[in-house]
Amino acid sequence: MKIQTTQRTLKPLIATSIVCFFTVFSLGIATAEDANKKELEAEEVSVVDSGTYKVTAHIVDDEEKELYVKMEDGKILELYIKSSTKLMKGNDMVEFAAFEKGQTLEIEVTQDGDHMKPVSVKILEE
Repeated sequence: MKIQTTQRTLKPLIATSIVCFFTVFSLGIATAEDANKKELEAEEVSVVDSGTYKVTAHIVDDEEKELYVKMEDGKILELYIKSSTKLMKGNDMVEFAAFEKGQTLEIEVTQDGDHMKPVSVKILEE
């Protein structure tokens, strides 16, 4: 009788422990991405001349609709995507959710003081 009671008590405890582990693990991943983003914001973000550039998606922040892209020379640009920004894949319009880390992109930007305004961001199909 005591063994059955112990088993009944342990099952919810084990289930709760598993849920807690995955919650903490998920928060750790989010915290690492946030720390990486803050580090980029503080040190490495560059401003370039207005123009069109071929870049690689470095960090994609769905929540903020923000892209950090890496240029071929290693510079990092921070792009805040606005409703006026054209988002494309090939000749089709896409939602921000279509962007992923590592994709090759073509961006058209204008320089506005100390930050970049994205006119268009296109996923290049290779």
